[in-house]
Amino acid sequence: MSLELTPLQAVACCPPLSREPMGSPEAERIAPLLKALGDPVRLRLMSLVASHEGGEACVCDLNEAFELSQPTISRHLKILHDAGLLERDKRGVWVYYRARTGALEDLAALIGGSPR
Repeated sequence: MSLELTPLQAVACCPPLSREPMGSPEAERIAPLLKALGDPVRLRLMSLVASHEGGEACVCDLNEAFELSQPTISRHLKILHDAGLLERDKRGVWVYYRARTGALEDLAALIGGSPR
């Protein structure tokens, strides 16, 4: 029986890129995380959420940082959430986002080569 890893699990168990070449299966699983961060709007959103006071941000606060519609911002946030980079909670009519810091640390270790 084959155990299928999520992209985040694959990142967490991969050796750093500088230590040994990554295999095709690992690259296929990890690429969606990097692709999610590869868009300038999503990269900024990730930074805004991760650095927001208290470690979480309301979507209503994030809209103000962009000259984009609220549905467009929500779509970008959904991509980051679906990739496993953000957690979210709905409170009333608003959604609050938190960065999954473990996922960011695992990506940093994968790219930078420093152990977690």
